[in-house]
Amino acid sequence: MAKKGEEREMGMLFDGIIESMPLFAKELVAGGVAGGLAKTAVAPLERVKILFQTRRAEFRSIGLFGSFKKIAKTEGIMGFYRGNGASVARIVPYAALHYMTYEQYRRWIINSFPDIGRGPVLDLVAGSFAGGTAVLFTYPLDLVRTKLAFQVVGPPKINVKGVVNAEQFYSGILDCFSKTYKGSGLRGLYRGVAPSLYGIFPYAGLKFYFYEEMKRRVPDEQKKNIMVNLACGSVAGLLGQTFTYPLDVVRRQMQVQRLLASNSPELKGTMETLIMIAKNQGWKQLFSGLSINFLKVVPSVAIGFTVYDIMKSSLRVPSHDEAVIEVVTNKRNTKTSSLHT
Repeated sequence: MAKKGEEREMGMLFDGIIESMPLFAKELVAGGVAGGLAKTAVAPLERVKILFQTRRAEFRSIGLFGSFKKIAKTEGIMGFYRGNGASVARIVPYAALHYMTYEQYRRWIINSFPDIGRGPVLDLVAGSFAGGTAVLFTYPLDLVRTKLAFQVVGPPKINVKGVVNAEQFYSGILDCFSKTYKGSGLRGLYRGVAPSLYGIFPYAGLKFYFYEEMKRRVPDEQKKNIMVNLACGSVAGLLGQTFTYPLDVVRRQMQVQRLLASNSPELKGTMETLIMIAKNQGWKQLFSGLSINFLKVVPSVAIGFTVYDIMKSSLRVPSHDEAVIEVVTNKRNTKTSSLHT
């Protein structure tokens, strides 16, 4: 009896905490949890993809399974998660901001332009602006994650003259932040942000566009089915990523520019880098690692959307239309009370 009483009290306390949380806070929590779980699930594929994009000669020649074997042999199991700490540290606030600002932009557009349709174009616009907002706030963490994932533990390389070519090594997240900031200042922490923004606007918008459009076509009784949500999220991520992948390659190469050999041509602007990669490395390099990215994106986006929907349900976040009605009602109540006052 006492145990049941304690469980009831804990349940009431949990209910009270949830009810007291503002809507945006619930959306932040739901998005952060979804992003963290999704990113950790695909961390090994993300590591190999980054190595394919940046260390072309070393890893593309041995293929996907050869790359997995090389990392396992030289770095062990934890090698697959090198840079994942920075990745999760970035993705939790990124996903939290991304999902929350998507909901906020969506409600703001509906409230500001009542005559606008509630169709997929609304999700495309809201998702695009949400992606750009999240990138601007969390980009330095993405840069650090890429630099840490770029490192490969192994014997030092010796060039033709017999001189050891020691790449800059970072011992961890804070060390990478510190050395990057000392070497290039704040601008160095945002190196490659332009292609990130160019890529995230269409990618984030298309991702939400396809996901919400597919869910609209699902029967009401199946909308909470986990497998249905996973399928919708998979297709949404797959289509969105395909259209914007070359910009992701440009961003990665700009991020690791200073870690490469000094005789590498300097990468300046986004379009200049895009043209240089196509000219010097071939246009296929712009899609290097895309097959791995498909393997990564399908479970990542699927898990992200599914966990987000589950978290929203657990935190009692209202549906899109209910949330808009709730916000409008609160505004009306505020205006009425102020008039009475």
